[in-house]
Amino acid sequence: MNHDELRAARESLGLSPAEAAQMLDLADTKAIYRMESTPGHSTHRPPATRVVRLYRAYLAGYRPDDWPERLLNKTPLPEEARK
Repeated sequence: MNHDELRAARESLGLSPAEAAQMLDLADTKAIYRMESTPGHSTHRPPATRVVRLYRAYLAGYRPDDWPERLLNKTPLPEEARK
């Protein structure tokens, strides 16, 4: 997955950057921003293999026990949390 595909996956799952970081067991939200930034940008980092595997599993329908409750109930993400 490239940076655009990662962002598209996160957005299609309805996850905010903070929620994605939590679901992917990353240290913080900055890790999401680094993976989604354009290659060549000073902060860009390629995603770890486990991140890509987890995103693919989530896109295929897998939901862990700690999946955000609002997504189970289909509550939309507030606009300010989407960025």
